Amino acid sequence: MLCSRFALHRLFAVILLAGGATFCLAGNTQALAAEATKPAANLSVTPPVSWLLKPVETPDADAATEAEMKPYTQKIIGTDAKFDMVPIRGGKVLMGSPADEADRKEDEGPQFEAEVEPFWMGKCEVTWDQYELWGMGLDKQFRKVTGAKSTEWDTLADAITMPTKPYADMSFGMGKDNTPAICMTQLAAKMYCKWLSAKTGYYYRLPTEAEWEYACRAGTKTAFSFGDDPADLDDYGWHYGNSDDKYQKVGQKKPNPWGLHDMHGNVAEWVLDQYTPDGYAPFAGKSVKNPILTPKKIDPRTVRGGSWFDDADRARSAARTGSSLDWKAQDPQIPQSVWYLTDAEWVGFRVVRPLRKPSAEEALKYDIDEEQKTDMLDYQEMRGAVE
Repeated sequence: MLCSRFALHRLFAVILLAGGATFCLAGNTQALAAEATKPAANLSVTPPVSWLLKPVETPDADAATEAEMKPYTQKIIGTDAKFDMVPIRGGKVLMGSPADEADRKEDEGPQFEAEVEPFWMGKCEVTWDQYELWGMGLDKQFRKVTGAKSTEWDTLADAITMPTKPYADMSFGMGKDNTPAICMTQLAAKMYCKWLSAKTGYYYRLPTEAEWEYACRAGTKTAFSFGDDPADLDDYGWHYGNSDDKYQKVGQKKPNPWGLHDMHGNVAEWVLDQYTPDGYAPFAGKSVKNPILTPKKIDPRTVRGGSWFDDADRARSAARTGSSLDWKAQDPQIPQSVWYLTDAEWVGFRVVRPLRKPSAEEALKYDIDEEQKTDMLDYQEMRGAVE
């Protein structure tokens, strides 16, 4: 990422409210969730597959086999928000870039074969109108203001830990009308996926790095899903040369061959894996099914796809970026927020939903990890002491 350019771009601090709020369950849903989590307060750090309710009725969302998978639109009940999911067939991908690819970085190799199972992926990046239902508590507020009765899915979703509200507009003046949500930590993106799972009854999560690159390439082996010439990127993605110095509404550019928009540019997207400067060394010479580098520390973690703030080469299918403490440089809190990135207004995410719902044990590797649990609990405890 162009950190020096970013440092000059916005030189002001954003002071964030600290901590998070955990809500308790009520009624029949409490008994169900408590049985699964013991106690219910652990919903936020327990894989959703352990406590999901029956799915909200959603046309074309259910499939028993890969052949039955269809595109579908997920509505978020009790709200006007909805988003499209695209079926991605299982298969293999050669991860990383060849040594002779233009603008290649060392962390894009050594190349190795990854095999991924079928999943659905968000057609576009998660937008503010979806994200703030959880992130700003707008879903709960709407029910409170209108007097709408909470459904069992609402009650379960209300049990998921929320970030406290920021003092500043986290869109940094770039607008929130069908634009990608930004500036969240990977922990916040994961917690949104838990909330979304509770609200819908379907298991949503972040993609692994292998799932992301497999979907981005969409069967291609070129630097971009549309070929090797970065001059063609203007037709497919927003980058520093065409973005007018801000992110843009999702889904305006041409999709990749599998129907996914903005995989190249607009905002860089969180994936689940730890970022390693030596690239894929742990997988060198192997063919690996469902690979994931489980994080063992908070930073660096991986974002993919490049952004409106990056040059075109960073939008290549193999390009990788690792998070750093610099992404919170202007956060004046002690301790700094576990929810917000004051200096990463080019980072967002999209969701996936695997066809095969994993066991609770298997799902642990996709969930809030031990480092994040410790970080979140320490943060809440320290903020409580300060306040």
